This record gives sequence, C-alpha cells and structure tokens, in this order.
Amino acid sequence: MQEASAAITAERKHSHVDICLNRPVCFDGQDTGLDSWRFEHNATPEVDFAQIDLSAEFLGHAIGLPLMISSMTGGYGNALALNRALGEAAERFRIPLGVGSMRQALEGSSHRESFSVVRSSAPSVPIFANIGAPEVAAGLSRDQLSTLIDLIEADGLIVHLNPAQELFQPEGGTDFSGFLDRLHDITATIGVPVIAKEVGCGISATVARKLADAGVRAIDVAGAGGISWQKVEECRYLDRFGHEERFSPSALDEFLNWGIPTAECLTSIQTLKRQNPEYGALSVISSGGIRNGLDIAKSIALGADIAASAQHLLKALHSVTLEKTIRTWANDLRAAMFLTGSATIEQLKHARIYRKP
Repeated sequence: MQEASAAITAERKHSHVDICLNRPVCFDGQDTGLDSWRFEHNATPEVDFAQIDLSAEFLGHAIGLPLMISSMTGGYGNALALNRALGEAAERFRIPLGVGSMRQALEGSSHRESFSVVRSSAPSVPIFANIGAPEVAAGLSRDQLSTLIDLIEADGLIVHLNPAQELFQPEGGTDFSGFLDRLHDITATIGVPVIAKEVGCGISATVARKLADAGVRAIDVAGAGGISWQKVEECRYLDRFGHEERFSPSALDEFLNWGIPTAECLTSIQTLKRQNPEYGALSVISSGGIRNGLDIAKSIALGADIAASAQHLLKALHSVTLEKTIRTWANDLRAAMFLTGSATIEQLKHARIYRKP
C-alpha cells in the first residue's frame, strides 16, 4: 500500500514539472510588486565595479551570491537528472539549493536517489530538505524526520505552506489543524534550522510572527507574482475530470490568483522586525516571481537576506542556459550595487529605495 501511494505521488510530481514548463500557470494581473520600487541613483558611487563583493551569509553559511535554487523536484525517475544538474550549478556558484517535497521518500524507497543526488553533486553548499505542512500537521516521527535530513545530509528543513494548492489539488490534504504546535515540536528537536516557505501565495507579517514564535529560523515569503500552484492543480483537475464544478465561476478567477505580492510580504515582515527586536534575527528569503538580478537587489533592499527562484531556473535548465542565466543575474545584481554605491551585500541592504509615484 505504501509503495502504491509513493507511485501516485511520483506521478503527481512528474506532472507538476511538466505543467510548470508547458502550461500558462502564472498569475494574471498580479505581479510581484517589485516593479513598483526604484533605487535612488548614486552619481558618485565611490565603488570599483570590478571589486564589488556578491558573497553573503545565510543561516551561518558563506555563499557565493544571495541566490537560492528554490525547491523544485525529486521523487520520480526523471528528477534524478534534474536534481543532479541543479546540484552541480549550486556547487559551481556556491549557492544554496532546496529539494522538492520529500513526501514520496517517506512513502517508499523508490526514487530516493533523485533526492540524495543533490548532496553528491553539491558537497560543500547548503542543501535543504523539504516536507509539506499537511504532513507536519498529521505528525512526523523522529525516524521520518531523520530520513528527511539524513537522505541528503541536509543543512536544514524547509516546511512548505500550501493551503491554496492543497485546496485545488484533486487529492489534496486540507487538514492543517494543529500545525503550529507540531511545527514547534519539530523546531525544538530536529537539530537543524527550519525554514517556513509558502509556494506562491505569500506570508504576511502576522503569519511570520506565528512561525517565528514556533521556532522557525527563516521565512521564504514565496509571494504572488510567479507560478500560481492553484492553476497548476486546476490543470491537473481539468485533465482528470474535464470540467470545474467545485467553485462558482465568479469566484474561481480570484481564487486562482489568490495571494500577497512578494514586495508586500517583504515590506510588512521588515516592519515587523524593525518594530519588534525579538524577531530581528529572523532570516528572510524573497521568492515568488524573481526574474533577474535587479529583482534580487530590490528584494535585499526591501529586507530579504537572499532571493530564490524555481520556475525561471527550471526553464533555463531545460533550455541548457542555467549557468548563463545565473551569471547574467549576478551581473544584474552587481550593476544595481554599483549604481547605488554598494560595495557589499550588507551595504545594499541600506541602499535608498522608494516606491514609484
């Protein structure tokens, strides 16, 4: 029974990648909000462009630039090659990497190498395991938690929060009751940092406070503006049943585009941290529609420690331009730092940025 469940999960994960690559599943009329912000130009930067330092620190790890390859995949046959390539890129650029949901690895032993390959491909950079909020709410044993961490020699655990996705998923798990209490139990015992990550609907300051109080060390806002996982699951639902009968037509469009824009998440959490010193050490990841290095720079100026991307890097991987894309984004970031007079990422955090009139 458990292996049968693992096979179903594997099929679902394969379809997720295919849909993200080939179907129109981004938000409609809802962008990240980052385009509404502009840096103040510094005409006397007093910086040597060639000497700008892109290195950063994240959860105690030195990294090459403030970019994370966000959680994408694992748990089915073709994911082995994808995760190997992503791991190799992470190692080459010295940037963190998160694997996709590891639920399949808990359900069965098949395809576990599709997860473990990231550590063999990226032996020296931070790697993060991943499990969903429904699994946390249902309860995870110490053995299961150990499997998640040990399988990839993880430096931390991502817990992804996806109520809207689960609501639309044909076989979704929508019982989130008791989640925060069980999350607190995990953060108190697991021995590695826990990152709470949305999957595209964003994390508000109110929720960030609750997560931090539960012991989470970092928040990945994963705001609206990139992939709508409601749309991904709607594609799967329509492929299976041929028609939508769960929601009113007049409400469906808003549900499919439900979420808080990425920039709004960042500014609200930054305000929370400034006004409440006890949350000052909370690390923040900006993701949800990150398209280039200028988005990374704006994210950092708005309060993020690093940015993360999944869809754009996944598409770059499939078009054999992943390394070129990361290099280009790094150059975008370096250009924004030069034009704001920021020689380091720490200085970029204090660059003047304002909302466009």
